[in-house]
Amino acid sequence: MTIPAMPNTTTDPAAAAPPLGRVLVADDDDALRALIVAALRRDGFAVVEARTGVECVGYAQPWTFRGTPVEPPDIIVSDVRMPGWSGFEALRILRAGSSPPPVILMTAFASPEAHDLAALLGAAHLFDKPFEIDDLVSVVRELLTLSRLPGEGR
Repeated sequence: MTIPAMPNTTTDPAAAAPPLGRVLVADDDDALRALIVAALRRDGFAVVEARTGVECVGYAQPWTFRGTPVEPPDIIVSDVRMPGWSGFEALRILRAGSSPPPVILMTAFASPEAHDLAALLGAAHLFDKPFEIDDLVSVVRELLTLSRLPGEGR
């Protein structure tokens, strides 16, 4: 899949539109993370990147920067195998908190056990690598829409 150039914010009025949602992408594979981030940004999402499960959990918590509250992500996309905490460990920690966002996991080591554990821990979806980036973006859009319905999500 070829990623089109980012919109020119000085000439493209659509580029100034508010983001569709905040997505945290956690993966230690720099190339795959960059591809996912580019696709999500192209589709209008604000994206924060993390390289480890520890960073993922840190960014997912509400925090303050220079006195200004920083909103946690609306959705998290995380690899399963990363340095520090795995995606499963990060998911377990996030689910223990109040109102965690939906979490999409990705793994190159797919097995029935991995899918069972993802479901048990409350993952919204588990992608087996390789997968189509457009499919991931579609699931992010769908989960964001569902999480904003009355009585759903956070």
